[in-house]
Amino acid sequence: MHCWHSKATVPGSPDDVLELLTEPDAIARWAPIPFEVVSLDGRRLESGSRARVAGRLAGRSVEFEVDVLRASEERLELMAEGPISIDVSYTVLPTGSSSEVRASIAVEGSGLVGRVLAKATEALLAAGALRLSLERLAQELGPARAPAEAVPSVCLA
Repeated sequence: MHCWHSKATVPGSPDDVLELLTEPDAIARWAPIPFEVVSLDGRRLESGSRARVAGRLAGRSVEFEVDVLRASEERLELMAEGPISIDVSYTVLPTGSSSEVRASIAVEGSGLVGRVLAKATEALLAAGALRLSLERLAQELGPARAPAEAVPSVCLA
């Protein structure tokens, strides 16, 4: 399993950031991997809600079941299961009039197709997709105060 971490200081309060992190139309505008929502329990991501999303990865149509593990005042954690598993975590901390967003994505694939899709996803993340998504999130909130930093690392199981 490989993990990518990135952080950025973005304008707005943690509440403003969490609102964009949990609103499906906003997520589609800044997410590191393009997708569309097929179905969603409720109108936004909440602890315990489920969604089905679809997109393209490595030239293949893919669908994922997304379970929102936690959506709180300072954190969003979810698990996307499909041809690969994607664990996502966003932590939002106040920093005066702005917020620091710490993002982490872990990717794992099994079987031939899963390993190929996991490698393709890892290549996107290694090329800076997570950093760019935090920059787009910051643009949604207003002028960014600091650039996002992408730091790839290996997760320990």
